[in-house]
Amino acid sequence: MAAKTKTVFFCQQCGYESAKWMGQCPACREWNSFAEEIAAPKEKKIQKYARTGRGMISPVPLSAIEEGDHAVRADTHFAELNRVLGGGLVKGSMTLIGGDPGIGKSTILLQVARFFAADKRKVLYVSGEESLAQIRLRAKRIGDFTDDLLFLCETNLTQIEAAIEETAPQIVIIDSIQTMYDEAVSSAPGSVTQVRESTGVLMRIAKTMQISVFIVGHVTKEGTVAGPRVLEHMVDTVLYFEGDRHASYRILRAVKNRFGSTNEIGVFEMREEGLVEVENPSEYMLSGRPKDASGSVVSACMEGTRPILIEIQALVSKTAFGYPKRQATGTDYNRVNLLMAVLEKRAGLFVGDQDAYVNIAGGMRVTEPATDLAVCLAVHSSFRNQPVGDTVCAFGEVGLSGEVRAVSQAGARVEEAARLGFTTCIIPYASKKRLKVPEGMKVIAVKNLREAFDAV
Repeated sequence: MAAKTKTVFFCQQCGYESAKWMGQCPACREWNSFAEEIAAPKEKKIQKYARTGRGMISPVPLSAIEEGDHAVRADTHFAELNRVLGGGLVKGSMTLIGGDPGIGKSTILLQVARFFAADKRKVLYVSGEESLAQIRLRAKRIGDFTDDLLFLCETNLTQIEAAIEETAPQIVIIDSIQTMYDEAVSSAPGSVTQVRESTGVLMRIAKTMQISVFIVGHVTKEGTVAGPRVLEHMVDTVLYFEGDRHASYRILRAVKNRFGSTNEIGVFEMREEGLVEVENPSEYMLSGRPKDASGSVVSACMEGTRPILIEIQALVSKTAFGYPKRQATGTDYNRVNLLMAVLEKRAGLFVGDQDAYVNIAGGMRVTEPATDLAVCLAVHSSFRNQPVGDTVCAFGEVGLSGEVRAVSQAGARVEEAARLGFTTCIIPYASKKRLKVPEGMKVIAVKNLREAFDAV
């Protein structure tokens, strides 16, 4: 009589294991996230090292630890990508790139592989989704490739590991992790167990052989990488592509980086020949801005160490229903509702019977409170139907009492506005201290919303 197959249930969000199906995961509190899989046989326990002997690993002080290869970074030939990675690619690191289908994950990795191969670095590009003929058609649009870039169409990790040992590459690209499978795991490719175990195998290869590994991850409808959350904990760096796949811009953001800051972003433009980095994101975001239009205000937000000017648009109109409609695109919806209440209570702007729509032009996603003042000015401008001015830039956090509070790095924001030709900056009064005003720039410091409205 054949043995009964044992099945278990895994949470697809966090990897929690359960013997029975549950509607809500007790670990991450997600609903309807359990999937049934065949349980893998348990491996024999490895005998532990003795407390004394040659197998014992001794602790060492910090002064005895060498810096190693982590201080040496490889240039990707993309200044924007180097910025997001923290200065370049670290040897032996593992980087996960996620994003919507068709947004440019495979394209940028193919371009990076081309640059590395041109620098005489051996690169192995493993594709589990495309054939070699399909990759060749896509590569024709990008440019010429050297023989240091090798391609392999395979999904079996045992075969991939053998190819890595045979070719000894310095960089390995896996496209994508959801198509890979380990023969030791009985689950189907793309399942929680396979994704976790496959990532573990690739992580071992990266650390033991000192190979830099890129892996592409599919995303769910919520915009997160498919598979267990432990996948993001295992890798060294997690990068996300943001932006509309039908638009020309792409924003690469680091949400985890063991070798650098997670506040930096890279801005790219999708063209026929591939992704091209945008050296001046502020000018790119403000291109096509209307002249003398009400409801349009420019604000300065910080993305890591880089100030970026964005256009905030607002449209306020009389509602046709009993309940006014609020809509926010590119910013926090609840924050917009809060600012609308502050405008009515503290600034005397009666918008209780008005529909309000707030949009961040250019597709940027901004959650920084420093854009509060610009949102309030845009709503006020649209409500009064009076333009603020094409050369006015505003930033500052707005409190519940209508006060305008200080924000960080005010000097860098003002300098970026002056560089792009703005002549007036409305800033919080508390940020004026020790502020070096550029030549030709007029700075208006305000304490509350009423003073800001009077200034414009």
